[in-house]
Amino acid sequence: MAKAPHKRFPNKRRTVLKKAAAIEYRNAKASVQGPAYNHVTVADGFAFVSGHLAADAARGPHALGDIAVETRASMDLLKDVLAGIGLGFKDVVRVNVYMTDLQEFDRMNEVYISYFSRGRAPARTTVGVASLLFGCRVEIDCIARVRR
Repeated sequence: MAKAPHKRFPNKRRTVLKKAAAIEYRNAKASVQGPAYNHVTVADGFAFVSGHLAADAARGPHALGDIAVETRASMDLLKDVLAGIGLGFKDVVRVNVYMTDLQEFDRMNEVYISYFSRGRAPARTTVGVASLLFGCRVEIDCIARVRR
């Protein structure tokens, strides 16, 4: 990060961030990527992984409808994207989970936690939403620390 003079207050300095480098990532199991986003963007020592749905998987629509199956599909896709840049769930520091039915939280959580080492769960927010694309029940994204 470079320090640059502040335009209105020349005696103060402001931080100027370098432009983030986006890494396009494609994988046979991953969704078809459109021009509107990348599966992962690496910036300032962190990897920001886009949300993944069960409908993104090569498994097709038969993976939809069961929260445990959808959670596993989403987590497997996140694992594939992380592996593609040399990371794993041990590097994940933050997760967001979006669910259409919070009554299914315990079943989702049982699958979710199986991807992390005991005592090594990252910070997480779980949010109830009205709907998700393609009729999915869960979408999961994450932020991981990039090892140097």
